[in-house]
Amino acid sequence: MTKWLLIAAGGAFGSVLRYAVQGWVQRLSNGSFPIGTLVVNVVGCALLGLLAGMFAAPTLIREEYRVGLTVGILGGFTTFSTFGLETFTLANDGQLRWALANVVLSCGLGFLAVWGGYRLAERWFGV
Repeated sequence: MTKWLLIAAGGAFGSVLRYAVQGWVQRLSNGSFPIGTLVVNVVGCALLGLLAGMFAAPTLIREEYRVGLTVGILGGFTTFSTFGLETFTLANDGQLRWALANVVLSCGLGFLAVWGGYRLAERWFGV
């Protein structure tokens, strides 16, 4: 039960943090490119990589706190970090084709899914 509560609390915190950081960076840039989202995604990936490397070594942090930090806070901050870690793990394990497939399929199908969902909403709701 503690693990679930830490994930929920961490997710809420990570989501609020994402909103704040993304908005702050975007306002600083004054541009149309989504630099705020890019910064959040890259920072989240770096933090998840750091934590994954730290947790690979013998550490004294309990499992529920590990999950609270990674799935909770960083999952709320950006799920892109999970995508980055999973792709890195495939590449690190010598499965470069699967890593590349994950990048191409996730980005390509993700874009197509957003496009399709938006077009469907246009038809249904006359947007």
